Formats: sequence, structure tokens, C-alpha cells
Amino acid sequence: MKGTLRSIVRQGLLKYTEEGVKRSQWIKMFPSQVVLVVDCIMWTTITEGYLDNLDDNDISEWYDTNVKQLNELVELIRSELTSLERKTLVALITQDVHYRDIVENLQTCESANDFKWLQQLRFYNVNENVLARQVQSELYYGYEYLGATTRLVITPLTDRCWITITGALHIKLGANPAGPAGTGKT
Repeated sequence: MKGTLRSIVRQGLLKYTEEGVKRSQWIKMFPSQVVLVVDCIMWTTITEGYLDNLDDNDISEWYDTNVKQLNELVELIRSELTSLERKTLVALITQDVHYRDIVENLQTCESANDFKWLQQLRFYNVNENVLARQVQSELYYGYEYLGATTRLVITPLTDRCWITITGALHIKLGANPAGPAGTGKT
């Protein structure tokens, strides 16, 4: 299972960067989990590229591209889709809305070493493995099969919880979110 998912993620990355393949076509070529992971990796790579070259690039250009991509997804979700494609798109839109909001907040960043960027959950393709980084934490993606699941809206509280959880996992501890029902523990 893990080997298969690793292989399909690799294929998804190659296809995403292939010339002539539109994002709307690419989304329909791969399972939901692969689409979401590759989207994370590509968003991180592009965002970091903008932050590394702020002298040559304006981060507002990347924000405009994020908005354009979201509008394309909205158009795509209005088309005729299978149930599985619709689930994938809904999860991708949820993720991309969060990414758009992050890029909007990065307008004041001066480099890729700015804490506003480092505090984000970022995904990298490292030696054909997916590596998640947040603040000083580094965790390898587990390639567990997730299926086409729905995603909850990502809030600033969710972001702060992720920082705590990734920090704990990085030092080989765990996390046990607690609190009343309906407060966002999921």
C-alpha cells in the first residue's frame, strides 16, 4: 500500500509539472489523496520560490494566481462530475482557500526564513519521499491510505493546534486534543 501510494504520488508530481497538462485535467487523473498531497508540495515549492526571490517577484502575483486557480476549481465543480471527483474537488477547494489566505498574510514577509512562513505546515518532495515541515519539526509522510475524505475548514486555531502536534510528534511524543464536542478537535 505504502509503496503504491509513493509511486502514484511520484507520478502525480511528474504529471503536474508536465508541459501542456492543465490543472483541471490533472485533478481527474489521480486519486483524491494524491491530488491533495501533490497540491501541498507544489504550493509549498512555488510559495517558497516567491519568498526566496522577493527582489524579482511580487508575492501579490502569486496571490492573484491562487485566486485564479480557485475560480477555475469553482467552474470545474459546476460541471458534470462523478461523486468521487466532486469529493476530491471539495477537499481541494477547502485546502486551496486556506493556502490563498496564507499567501495573503505573507504580503509582509521579507524572506522564506520569516516566521510567518515557517509556522505554516509545508510539504516537500525529498528523495522521492514527502517531508512535512512546520517551525522546527520535520516528519515524513506515512503514505497511509486515506481514500476520498472530506476536509474540515482550516482555521487559525487549527493552525496553532498543528504547530503543537507536529512539535510533539517531532520529539517522539503524541497529542490528545481534548475539549467539549463541536470545538474543532477533529
